[in-house]
Amino acid sequence: MSPTRDMEVLRALFVPKWSSDVRLDGKTAVVTGANTGIGKETAKDLASRGAKVIMACRDMAKGEQAARDILRAVKGAKVVARQLDLADTKSICQFAETVYDTEKSLHFLVNNAGVAICPYVTTADGYEMQFGVNHLGHFFLTFLLLDLLKHSAPSRVINVSSAAHAMGKIQFDDLSGEKDYHPVRAYAQSKLANVLFTRELAKRMEVFGVMVYSVDPGAVNTEITRHIRRPLVDLFKTFSFLIKTPAEGALTIIYCVCSPESQMVNGGYYKDCANAESCRAAQDDATALKLWAVSCHLLGIRWR
Repeated sequence: MSPTRDMEVLRALFVPKWSSDVRLDGKTAVVTGANTGIGKETAKDLASRGAKVIMACRDMAKGEQAARDILRAVKGAKVVARQLDLADTKSICQFAETVYDTEKSLHFLVNNAGVAICPYVTTADGYEMQFGVNHLGHFFLTFLLLDLLKHSAPSRVINVSSAAHAMGKIQFDDLSGEKDYHPVRAYAQSKLANVLFTRELAKRMEVFGVMVYSVDPGAVNTEITRHIRRPLVDLFKTFSFLIKTPAEGALTIIYCVCSPESQMVNGGYYKDCANAESCRAAQDDATALKLWAVSCHLLGIRWR
């Protein structure tokens, strides 16, 4: 067997093969971070199934270009780019207000946007950037859009996490990272927070017909890796044949959108288009509840 063929066989073990002809006509979705990578591929796929997709993007020039790309690729696509900066609660409020002003329903909220392994910097509201965007920004966005999700039930929230969640610990005494910041540790904490948020939200929302799932998209070649430096870059290159394309990385998100509810585990953690087991820390309900309370306190919201 040729080396190329060997690589293809090996790669096939790591890249899920799943497809579905489920249509989403009449459904509306919000996808954050939809101007590039996994978010853009998710938006494109959902649009190809007939859904109206609101592409929530920090950079509107890139967002509008991504929307044009999808309109060219998908005949009759219903996509619109809207401004959303998850590092600024005012921007999140403005985005949610626009959604309520323009949409009668919301069936899918895909919390995909994120920052990874970046130098220490804070959001507009003073939170450490990775925790602030990856967790608090999406927590607040979900809170604001929940009435529309309930109204549109059955509906779904999909939180994009990472295998890195297994390295995470919620540092309740230093969530801002001011005492001891490490970019990898902060990223892992934010991804663990995504899974814990999923578990707690799922418990609270099931009675309203809103299902919640977290997703590990796998190792994907996207812009989120732009802050990664050597030796991790060298490691990425060495195992590049195992790195998924953005379209392959989006598959498990789309699986969680399209699969029948009877096949899904509410609050479940999904990877490679199947239910998987998150790490032990991600299954700690006491930590999930504490994180919920702390997040509400930080954001100044009452969410019972």
